[in-house]
Amino acid sequence: MLFRYKALAFTAAMPYRAQSLMRGAAFIVLGELCFASMGVGIRLVSAELDNTMIVFARNVLGLALLLPWLARRGVGNLTTAVPGLHLLRAGAGVAAMYCFFYAIAAMPLAEAMLLKLTAPIFMPVIAVLWLHERVTPVLAVALGIGFAGVAVILDPSFAAGGFSVSPVALIGLMGGVLAALAKVTVRRLSRSEPPTRIVFYFALIATGISAVPLSWSWQTPSLPAAAGLVGIAVAATLGQLALTRGLSLAPASRMGVFGYSAVVFGAAYGWLLWDEPLTLATITGTLLIAAAAVLAAQATRRPARPLGAEPPAPSRAAAEPRR
Repeated sequence: MLFRYKALAFTAAMPYRAQSLMRGAAFIVLGELCFASMGVGIRLVSAELDNTMIVFARNVLGLALLLPWLARRGVGNLTTAVPGLHLLRAGAGVAAMYCFFYAIAAMPLAEAMLLKLTAPIFMPVIAVLWLHERVTPVLAVALGIGFAGVAVILDPSFAAGGFSVSPVALIGLMGGVLAALAKVTVRRLSRSEPPTRIVFYFALIATGISAVPLSWSWQTPSLPAAAGLVGIAVAATLGQLALTRGLSLAPASRMGVFGYSAVVFGAAYGWLLWDEPLTLATITGTLLIAAAAVLAAQATRRPARPLGAEPPAPSRAAAEPRR
């Protein structure tokens, strides 16, 4: 009781900005714990169900869970002048899910979670090519460090003059590229679209796209698998809301590094449930990619806004696609 009182007194004495940073970090870590728990559910359910069933269930149940939130926020006018961008964002997001879910089921959980977190490295590249954003020297260094981390995780082998990389790892990495494309599309959409409209169209279109393969791959899940699918959707939705809340309390450039707690949680789950060792390559790759993400965020963040100005983070974070 005395410890709790002292902790509360210490928190109350902290500056408001420091409290916001701590609370933001706590929500980010909580969100990543939810996403790692989602990974456990995917690994367990994939023993019975095909990847297409898992992706569809995650989308349709996620849509059902998000509808009350969207109703409270008010979707408003659904008319959009950029339907192609909504379709691109949803298509890239669903394709990223297929890649990530496959990687989670087929490779060590910590490595799969790390490949999922490579999106911040690819985002500046796509933004430069598409949105014509400027490449600064710091960003160039960040990209070099990030791609070095990716090379460590992929662990390419050179034998008999050939070059080979694990196909599963490449699929996970492709998920990072597709997630980056989806997030850059959100950045482009946010110029004209409100966040609730972006979230609504993503949930609706993603559910429709992921329903298409069910015409030839439908499987009726057993009761335990159905419960697992609900758990995956709940964990993913809670993770998305926690991440949104965390980014609303502090700048994304300050919070990005806490996202890599997903690798820690993934490694812990992998060790406890499947006896997966945490390799030196995973640790090294994590440190390099996290450092690159922090540098890239510092290089691309916008100037600080005046005190009292409306924070842009919640609207952008609310619209970002998650796994």
